[in-house]
Amino acid sequence: MKLPLPSLFAWGALLLLAGSGCVHSPQVRQTGESVILIGEEPAHLAALPIGPLEVRSTFRPGSNTVIYIEGVDYWVNPTQGTLGRTSQSRMPDFRTNVLYGATNFNHSKYPGFGNTAFFAFVDYAHAPGAPWPVQPNQTAHLPRTQARLNQGGPLKVVAFGDSITAGGDATSPDLIFWKRWADHLQQTYPKAQITAINGATGGDSTVQGLQRLEEKVLREKPDLVLIGFGMNDHNRGGVPVPQFAENLKLMIQRIRASTPAEIVLFSAFPPNPEWTYGSHHMEDYAAATAQVATETGCAYADVFTNWQAFSVRKKPEDLLGNNINHPNDFGHDLYYRVFLSLGL
Repeated sequence: MKLPLPSLFAWGALLLLAGSGCVHSPQVRQTGESVILIGEEPAHLAALPIGPLEVRSTFRPGSNTVIYIEGVDYWVNPTQGTLGRTSQSRMPDFRTNVLYGATNFNHSKYPGFGNTAFFAFVDYAHAPGAPWPVQPNQTAHLPRTQARLNQGGPLKVVAFGDSITAGGDATSPDLIFWKRWADHLQQTYPKAQITAINGATGGDSTVQGLQRLEEKVLREKPDLVLIGFGMNDHNRGGVPVPQFAENLKLMIQRIRASTPAEIVLFSAFPPNPEWTYGSHHMEDYAAATAQVATETGCAYADVFTNWQAFSVRKKPEDLLGNNINHPNDFGHDLYYRVFLSLGL
């Protein structure tokens, strides 16, 4: 089963090109959107900004944050929704990144690869567009979790998956998407006693996930399990889509046989299209994840569709912390916003 990509991208363009309304329109605030700047070439924002921008060196302002100055470090074209470095800018120039211009690359041949030092993060207002993220409410699949949150008491959450779930390239543990979501739930339901456990292992596909399930999930006796695989399954020589789906189903069966836990499945996003190890049909793995959720009655967080919609005006490098297959801090924020829309 494939996702309807042409209609997806048309929807995304409608959403992300919104923002060209007049200054009297209601405004939405975008916070911490990341861009990679290449020389003095323009980089696109997801929407058209209204009013001044704040541009800085970190996702969240802190003691080590550099605040960049319009006209000194960068220029802005609000009509086009672009910004770029000036000739004297203090902002990082991606042309000095070891992977700049690399095609069909094997990352192991490029010591020091990664984008963390090259991001600029932008806050700006824009006119509201179509609703985003597009994520149906999933509380019908999470009744015990909702009841536990409402009533208070202990709730143990285990995040299970690969290096994305483990937090790869988040610059701080509290910026990992599921950790932020658990913190949000704790603030929303102060009588609940939420424990969030990182049960993910970098490099795992669903094959290794099944091997680690007892140790990482079942022994914890969780109340809620978040399952996110696909990035490593989809690599060349990885796990074929039908087997990937069967592996997810087996995980679900084993969790339900040993615990009362409810389950959220979530999809992944496409890696850098120039990465040689990617098979570059992540849409098939996302569709399989969604189908398994439907067949098994699990909740589903549709990261793939929303990531793709947001990326219509963005370069892959803008959101990739390692320039390969890990989200940066703002990419984790995109995951977080999808999880917020689950409805809990």
